[in-house]
Amino acid sequence: MVDYDLVASYPDEGSKRFVAVLNQKIEMGRLLNALGHMTAGLVATVPSPSELAFLQYRDGSNSIHPNISHFPFIVLKADNSNQIRKVRNEALAREIPFTDFTHTMIVGGSIPQLEATAACKEEELEYYGICMFADTAVLREMTKKFSLFK
Repeated sequence: MVDYDLVASYPDEGSKRFVAVLNQKIEMGRLLNALGHMTAGLVATVPSPSELAFLQYRDGSNSIHPNISHFPFIVLKADNSNQIRKVRNEALAREIPFTDFTHTMIVGGSIPQLEATAACKEEELEYYGICMFADTAVLREMTKKFSLFK
């Protein structure tokens, strides 16, 4: 049974969105890994899960298909790491929640990754991607030069 009242109580689906910008120069398997890590990290930074307007789907057999966000998730492609760096800097300046993923985050386990990241200046990092959650209009403006990742 669909709880239409619950869905009606959520904010407009078009008001916010997730946007990931991925470096198209990176191998697809690594990009998917980065996207998973960034999404999990971003969701963990949101003060309240209700802000993401999670929905639980129930099929005709009464089996639950748990939690996906009510808001769209758009994946765009960048030509290179520098383009992602610019988006990251703008997200910082605008105080937009984000997570990013760099080449240092694939080195061994957590301690080597932390050490590798600490050994690099920001401009030395190769960005695999960035994932953000904010108002649709703001993210559209920030990412208008990127095309959909297909």
